[in-house]
Amino acid sequence: MHEGHTGRSKRTVKKTSSDSSQEKAPSRVIIEKVDPTINNGRYPAKRTVGETVWVKAAIFADGHDELKARLLYRHEKDEEWESVLLQNIGNDIWEGEFVVKDLGFYYYTVEACIDRFQTWRRDLQKRWEADQDITVDLLRVEDVLRAWEPQLSEPDIAFIRKKLALVPAIRTAQVRRTREELLRAWLHDDYLNLLSRSIVDQTSYVLFEGEGSFGKKEHQGPLGLPVKVERERASFGAWYEFFPRSTSPEPGKHGNFRTAADFLDYIAGLGFDIVYLPPIHPIGTSHRKGKNNSVKAEPDEVGSPWAIGSHEGGHDAIHPSLGTFDDFEFFVKKAESLGLEVALDFAIQCSPDHPYVKSHPEWFKKRPDGSIQYAENPPKKYQDIYPFDFECAAYRALWDEMKRLVLFWVEQGVKIFRVDNPHTKPFRFWEWLITEIHKKHPDVIFLAEAFTRPHVMMHLAKIGFSQSYSYFTWRNFKVDLTQYFSELNYADQVEYFRPNLWPSTPDILPEILVQGWRPAFAQRLVLAATLSGNYGIYGPAYELCINTPFHHDSEEFLNSEKYELKRWDLQSPHSIASAIKRINKIRREHPALRNNRSVRFYNISNDQMLAYSKMSLDHKDLLLIIVNLDPHNKQSGFLDFPCHEFGIQPWETYQVHDLFTGARYFWKGANNFIELSPHVFPAHIFHIKRKIRTENDFDYYE
Repeated sequence: MHEGHTGRSKRTVKKTSSDSSQEKAPSRVIIEKVDPTINNGRYPAKRTVGETVWVKAAIFADGHDELKARLLYRHEKDEEWESVLLQNIGNDIWEGEFVVKDLGFYYYTVEACIDRFQTWRRDLQKRWEADQDITVDLLRVEDVLRAWEPQLSEPDIAFIRKKLALVPAIRTAQVRRTREELLRAWLHDDYLNLLSRSIVDQTSYVLFEGEGSFGKKEHQGPLGLPVKVERERASFGAWYEFFPRSTSPEPGKHGNFRTAADFLDYIAGLGFDIVYLPPIHPIGTSHRKGKNNSVKAEPDEVGSPWAIGSHEGGHDAIHPSLGTFDDFEFFVKKAESLGLEVALDFAIQCSPDHPYVKSHPEWFKKRPDGSIQYAENPPKKYQDIYPFDFECAAYRALWDEMKRLVLFWVEQGVKIFRVDNPHTKPFRFWEWLITEIHKKHPDVIFLAEAFTRPHVMMHLAKIGFSQSYSYFTWRNFKVDLTQYFSELNYADQVEYFRPNLWPSTPDILPEILVQGWRPAFAQRLVLAATLSGNYGIYGPAYELCINTPFHHDSEEFLNSEKYELKRWDLQSPHSIASAIKRINKIRREHPALRNNRSVRFYNISNDQMLAYSKMSLDHKDLLLIIVNLDPHNKQSGFLDFPCHEFGIQPWETYQVHDLFTGARYFWKGANNFIELSPHVFPAHIFHIKRKIRTENDFDYYE
């Protein structure tokens, strides 16, 4: 049986030239607006293993002929293309989908042609129903079907000949009822319908040839539009950032990887997936920053970990106070035993004491007096940091060295990198580096720490970064949150941009946390953990609700951990650790929170309250989240929830189960009252359950 009758088949895509005397007219089919297509195919859409790629295209032709169209796709290592039929959903828009199963790149495109058989069958049906003469139609079908035979298997040829044998009987039938029965066999034969859809008419099919896809002579890669497939952790994970040097149980003593390994039990107990460490390398002493970013450090001050490099080594060395590589290996293995992955900070910059400064002075920018230029972001000055000059004549050697560093840490068991300020380095460097790393290690994940302009942020995502920091940190009001996340979830960004939401970082203490204190920390936690598949916190400062700014209009922490050792009181009564643990458990148990495609906002009659839902991609798990955005006062309002769109009729009772508190409420209809006090907990995370009647007439909720 022909493979295509199931709707899926394999085929080899190639174009053949023909003698001009046998040349046929060009196809009348037009294919446009194939989606997802990022920058006309220049950059890939993104998925993780097991996810679905939904493809849409506008496909049409002149006249009124029926069309047939199919989606072609393959993994980069496969030679043959899989195919699946596209369905016309109306207004010349066709849809299809395929599932990505392996890491690496997939390629896809669309092809379509005039469906002469379906056109014949449609017209025959209409003429028959109008009681018109169908003699010509019956003669024409023999030519249509015989033209298929060169492409068919023997069983299919036998089937077609059997169908053709019925044509004379239909044509000569004198009794209308007899002819009607014979025609019905023709018009409603499911196998014939599928078989006709699977036939590849090489003379009239047209392939989508958008820029960057088929037909571009300079395109050296595999044919088709690209999809980059990464592992699930690229799209779903909870990050916990901490400084290993602040984990010593003795006040004032420098922590190390052994004490940090003990701290991992606490982090795993909170339900996190990834532990992210600021730079772990030797710290320079020249121009070392002191407490509160003082330009002069006292002799016993530890300095900023981002001032990388000293006589003890550079980016491929470990700060001696943190331990040895054996200690780091112990730390990584302890993390793995707890179900945690270790992420390292990749900060491409040096202290004045870094070995590169002496061995490769050509990699740095020079001032007119010959001295090396330190980093600046006026009015800020970073005298303890030298940036690299990516436009220097020796840039190729610099690029190769950065690649070596990443591979070095991959060999130490690190597969996740948070990249510091990637927007201050060339885009083409990052595209090259990430491509090179993924050639051998497609499971490596890169997070772009880039609080920058929108186009820059999006371009970093296009060229290979798995995830990106976002503007969530400063989106506090209902209109801002609704607008921003509607854009991220429904514009084309959803195909390539994966936001990682951080309520705060060691560099940023937002005003809402300063003004709202503990309720604001809880509120922002819920928003971050439910609006995106990826989120992170800077701990233990976050769960302890540390919110004292350097001064009243500053976003810097007073006594920032960036410049000094800390000893955290994890037993503080102000800690929201239990809330974090509960929310991470909800995230793991509910597939609705694993994707960024299903956020939908609802009207609630109070501008201080935000309501939105998340649904799993299989539509089996539905969560409704309602957050009080006012960290000071109790707020209430009436929610307009369109329950009928989720299979719940307006007269039905359905249960909403608050996954955070365990409380259960029974709702009816679309309009229900909500009240939230920030001093109890500022949010509901409702699991929507619909009332079902069983065979024994007992009610239960699913």
